[in-house]
Amino acid sequence: MESRWIVTLLLFVFAGQGHAKHDRDALACDEVKQNIREIEARMRTGYTRAQGERYEARLRKLKLKRSRLCR
Repeated sequence: MESRWIVTLLLFVFAGQGHAKHDRDALACDEVKQNIREIEARMRTGYTRAQGERYEARLRKLKLKRSRLCR
């Protein structure tokens, strides 16, 4: 009888971990999307050539990260 409770408890613990990872991934995805929106907003206000190159490089990295995280 006691072993049933242990098995049940373990199932709940391991089942909850899958949801936590999904929630973390969703939060990371939202953060990356927000960073992309912020850079694009800055780019709409005008920038120097050097700033533009930095913005473009940062956008490339963020969009690659978004393609990995957001599914």
